[in-house]
Amino acid sequence: MTHINERSPLPIAMSGEDEIDLRELFTAIWYGKWWIVASTLVGAIIAVVVAISLPNIYRSEALLSPSAEQQGGGLSAMAAQFGGLASLAGVNLKGAGPDKTAIAVEIGKSRQFISHFIRQHQLEVPLMAVVKADKTTGELVIDEEIYDVAGKKWVREVPPGKSVEPTDWELVKAFRDVASISQDAKSGLVTVAVEFYSPESAKQWVDWLVADLNEAMKLRDQTDATRNITYLKAQLEKTPVADMQKVFYQLIEDQTKTLMLTEVNQEYVFKTLDPAVVAEEKAKPKRALIAVLGTLLGGMLGVMIVLVRHAIARPARS
Repeated sequence: MTHINERSPLPIAMSGEDEIDLRELFTAIWYGKWWIVASTLVGAIIAVVVAISLPNIYRSEALLSPSAEQQGGGLSAMAAQFGGLASLAGVNLKGAGPDKTAIAVEIGKSRQFISHFIRQHQLEVPLMAVVKADKTTGELVIDEEIYDVAGKKWVREVPPGKSVEPTDWELVKAFRDVASISQDAKSGLVTVAVEFYSPESAKQWVDWLVADLNEAMKLRDQTDATRNITYLKAQLEKTPVADMQKVFYQLIEDQTKTLMLTEVNQEYVFKTLDPAVVAEEKAKPKRALIAVLGTLLGGMLGVMIVLVRHAIARPARS
């Protein structure tokens, strides 16, 4: 008895109507060549117009290196030497030597720092209302429908219930679109970059960012060191143990050194290896690339139109 496997595939005969005739397609494309040419020209024209209308954006960046004082030592070395004794007195030295460079990078990305930075340097209008820079004078051009320069007030249209003046949330979001702070995982070097319509403004913002990051970390360490010294002196008066007194004296010395460094060192966390400069060439838009892509997309759209028209008209001829 012959068994039939119901799962075995059966040969399917392809009819002539289901086969793709390449000659027919090429013929359809040839007869519709004017549609393709017209679509390609339209795509090229639109791409060129868009590329020309886009304002120039310039990039300025600074390359930074962690300062030598932040590379370890200090409390981290003290923790290894006196961690056991200090723990008996209730002083925790674990993690006393954090990576201040990584902390500074994350602070620079934080909403609190960015919003304070924007307000301090009065960047609200440049971030939210500037649309381009004048090619002749280099002055920033403000959209009068967003900000009234004469009246010095915001006039932008916003949904009901939303503030006419930009909120910190909007400002931080806009700032993150133009500025970045990143650290290379291998070298540890930090890059601060700003892309903006004005090359002078981009350079100035990078300089402000570097200075403010150093200042923020300086104030942070000054506050911590002052508080730690006060606490350590109080603990020193309470303990009669000579070994513990030695620990406290060295900890106080280390914290005093930190205070001294914050006072005398302007580049407290970051030292500038390659400072920001005023860019002479735009970073974007890539106008030639936009024009080429627009032309290609126009040609592809033309081919698609011709093939669709041919597919629609084919059954009528059969």
